[in-house]
Amino acid sequence: MELPKIPSLLKSFFFLFSVGFLLWMFFLDTNDLPSQFRRGQEIRSLEQEKAFYEQEMDKVKEEREKLLTDDKLLEKFAREKYLMKKPSEDVYILQEQ
Repeated sequence: MELPKIPSLLKSFFFLFSVGFLLWMFFLDTNDLPSQFRRGQEIRSLEQEKAFYEQEMDKVKEEREKLLTDDKLLEKFAREKYLMKKPSEDVYILQEQ
């Protein structure tokens, strides 16, 4: 019984080295394809978070500017958020049960 003949290309050192190198780079290296894919997903997720926090920062800056320019709004904010009151007032906090 004769064994099938192996093509000379498959016996070539350069071909075998190239295949081994590609396997190493695509699957075994620390920067392999699955790792690159996960890092890409992480980058997209972090960019979305960054955009969200930038929008929130813009909202806070806008609210801050409003509070610094409008005394009535500042007083309302202080009363609601920090439960501040004038010395001659009594404050009652109502909570729903």
